[in-house]
Amino acid sequence: MSVETVIVDHPLVLDALTRIRDIDTPNALFRQHLERIGMLLIAEATQTLPTVEGTVVTPLTETSAIRLAVQPVIVPILRAGLGFLAPAQQLLPNADIGFIGIARNEATHEPEPYVNKLPDDIGDRPVIVVDPMLATGGSLIHTLQLLVERGAQQPLTVVCALCAPEGISAVAESGIDVTLFTASVDDRLNDDAYIVPGLGDAGDRQFGAPA
Repeated sequence: MSVETVIVDHPLVLDALTRIRDIDTPNALFRQHLERIGMLLIAEATQTLPTVEGTVVTPLTETSAIRLAVQPVIVPILRAGLGFLAPAQQLLPNADIGFIGIARNEATHEPEPYVNKLPDDIGDRPVIVVDPMLATGGSLIHTLQLLVERGAQQPLTVVCALCAPEGISAVAESGIDVTLFTASVDDRLNDDAYIVPGLGDAGDRQFGAPA
């Protein structure tokens, strides 16, 4: 079992990454650039989706065509993962969406699940999990385990704007095969389990700090 990490270094990805890292980027612009980087990363992550050949009728004639063989399942991890939901739906408008909600216990840094809404039938459909940040790996591992229990086929695709090496190691140790698409593997986690240099709390920067 392994984690294959694909670092996407497209100039537009790197520019968007810089803008979401910037402490002076206001919430509205943060959301905009987070969606921008999500769009680019998801496009990269879907390059190997299975396709079928067929035909299409244009206004002039019939010609060959390629379509997706099956629609994938998109799974944002709430709440920060909502920042990648809009670009995922723009690229894959017919995909099914599942939601996993996990809060971080600020004292223990452990994940606390509160929502589990996955499609009943995943079968052999490609699954793409989206979450802007991979820190300790607890939330992602919990989500991946739920998907494997539903019959999701490995490797599972994960899209994160940035990651901590500790999180990647934790996912590798989980025994689940993952292909991870990201713009950056950062330096480390600090004592509060935040990614350094990171971008702060992705949920708070999108939606404001909870009361």
